[in-house]
Amino acid sequence: MNTTPTKPGTGHSPPQPPAAAPHPPPRRGRRSSSTVSPLLYLFPVPALVLYAIFFAVPTFQAFQYAMTNWDGFSAAYDNVGLRNFERIATSDDLFRNALTNNLKFVLVVVVFQTLFALILAILLTVNTRGSVMLRALFFFPTILSSVSVAFIWKFMYDPNFGLINSVLETVGLDGLTGAFLGNPNQAIYWVAVTQVWFHAGQMMVIFIAGLQQVPKEMYEAAEVDGASRWGRFRHVTWPMIAPATAIVMAYTTIQSFKAFDLILGLGGNPPKQSMDILSTRIYAGFTNSEFGYAAAESIYFMVVIALITWAQRRIVRLTQAGAQ
Repeated sequence: MNTTPTKPGTGHSPPQPPAAAPHPPPRRGRRSSSTVSPLLYLFPVPALVLYAIFFAVPTFQAFQYAMTNWDGFSAAYDNVGLRNFERIATSDDLFRNALTNNLKFVLVVVVFQTLFALILAILLTVNTRGSVMLRALFFFPTILSSVSVAFIWKFMYDPNFGLINSVLETVGLDGLTGAFLGNPNQAIYWVAVTQVWFHAGQMMVIFIAGLQQVPKEMYEAAEVDGASRWGRFRHVTWPMIAPATAIVMAYTTIQSFKAFDLILGLGGNPPKQSMDILSTRIYAGFTNSEFGYAAAESIYFMVVIALITWAQRRIVRLTQAGAQ
């Protein structure tokens, strides 16, 4: 027997919406999908413990020892306050010489390594067989150890039987031969040349990754607008590779301040004053049992790196904002 009400005058019943399925009864003890287990908060604990042991605690201890005359071996030491910092800032000519050398070294390496890496990346961005082979060739020096690179270039710079002087004499350019690392006015720049050769291929890889992320449609639009090749680089490429440029410059700066093994390989231990940089000067403090004083030099070292890195990031942002 049909009990559905009919529409008056038609004799047909209207379509009825399907009945909603009944909700299943909630299961006792079942957790919501948004609930996070408290055990997940324990996963970062091993990393935090390692960070605290190997980074945070030594950093705080460096500040503590920087205000002492601790020699690194004795159980007792005296608190000298800020005397170590004052001595470094006012009367330490060796530290001032190392800082000057390091700034020259960083300036040359950052400028030329970034420039060469960017030029190589632009030339080798396309993924052809020849480009991949050349990328591997330019990247090869990066996998060598710093000591190996130092001894290779020490042979090339040798004034008596080095490769550079031999080649210059063979082609009749005897006037360009020189002592290279033996010249106190030029030694730090020749070390910078070695550093650029050592790591330009590594920075090239970062630039290639950044260049391959630039949409081709932007270049096509710039061409339609009549932009020249330099205009496309200035208004499209340069702003779009801002993150890659910032990474390359920051990494190159830190790398330049840490060129400890390269300096010792080229200049011996201890290096001559013409090749002494901050990391080798701090090492000399530790070897001379002046741990407290070397800790104060290390804090100056960190401050210099932080200031230069901050200034570089500001310069990159300003230049790329002006190019847009």
